[in-house]
Amino acid sequence: MKNRFIWMLSLGHLVTDINQGALPALLPFFITEYDLSYTAAASIVFAANVASSIIQPLFGLAADRFSKPWLLSAGLMTAGLGLGMSGFCTTYQLIMVLAVVSGIGIAAYHPEAARLVHFAAGNHKNTAMSIFGVGGNIGFAVGPVFITTALMQWGLPGTVVLIVPVSIMAMVMATQYSAFSQLTQVTKHSPKVPGSRQEQEDWWAFLRLTVVIIGRSIIFFGLNTFIPIYWASHLNQSQVAGSLALSFFAVSGIMGNLAGGNLADRWGQKRVIIMGFLGLTLFLPIFIFIENAHMALLVMIPIGFFLYATFSPSIVLGQSYLPHRVGLSSGITLGVAISIGGAATPFLGKIADVYGIWFAMVAAAYLPVFFALVAMSLPDPRKIRARVNPRSSRDQQRA
Repeated sequence: MKNRFIWMLSLGHLVTDINQGALPALLPFFITEYDLSYTAAASIVFAANVASSIIQPLFGLAADRFSKPWLLSAGLMTAGLGLGMSGFCTTYQLIMVLAVVSGIGIAAYHPEAARLVHFAAGNHKNTAMSIFGVGGNIGFAVGPVFITTALMQWGLPGTVVLIVPVSIMAMVMATQYSAFSQLTQVTKHSPKVPGSRQEQEDWWAFLRLTVVIIGRSIIFFGLNTFIPIYWASHLNQSQVAGSLALSFFAVSGIMGNLAGGNLADRWGQKRVIIMGFLGLTLFLPIFIFIENAHMALLVMIPIGFFLYATFSPSIVLGQSYLPHRVGLSSGITLGVAISIGGAATPFLGKIADVYGIWFAMVAAAYLPVFFALVAMSLPDPRKIRARVNPRSSRDQQRA
């Protein structure tokens, strides 16, 4: 595993996703400044996410056909410039356009970066992808704090600070273009077993995996949206306590992400994904029947751990199902599938409006059962490789 490349791409992921995390935090300021309705404000985030998710597979497909490391710098700069200039807008429509531009930049970075992580990882692809994923997790968490601090100091024009980190990171990436290009060329010319099954594409397996990722995304966005509300309305706790629960969820998720990657390199991606959903099948029902806030807070730790543990194995498993379309696979699993899951959150909100927040959490709590069954149907690439080339598989296990 080429650690230098992995950590650099993870840092780029962090910087890119600062913009993704910052956008929701900008909404209260836009509402105050331009007298926007909640629907109009939410539409800004929706437009950025839709633009990003739709175009991300196209960037992935382009990366597969024409490897262009400059997409990393271009994506970083577009993501930062789009949102960084939004504080100088005079109309709602222009804010919307710049948010979409930022979303396109985010879409440009992810597939190419995930593809390069795949090539740099060697036999530790899951561990490498977990490090890459944690970069995004941290960036998403840092974004709101970063932009709110700037806007409290300088007002809406303070959005320009978002251009600073992407500019620095884009220049760092530019110094590595030749190294990234050599990395992909070495991998392309590495020896393969002609006609071996591990080099064949399995679209049916990839489709089922996409369903599993959508399921994980529904659970993630459901919990991320409703945990603070659940703490306040059902457990009768303060808003601060709800935020603390969300922090427990996020921090344990980072640990789960790293552990999931490491375990997947040892046990295989399928086992870790199934383990994650079975863990959720156990702890989510326990959580919804706990009435003590302190006990509920403790249960958030394994919930975050098991949910995030499935992240890197699912991305790497998708790449193994489409070995000739690593960029496209990354674009779908990092973009479209996650966005579809996020789009399901309003349905949980409707359940909460009609029946109460507890029933919305119940709906989320029993989803892992179905998706664990789907995950069990996925083919295991390690077993396929073992049947095709037993000696090579034993050598990789020793390594």
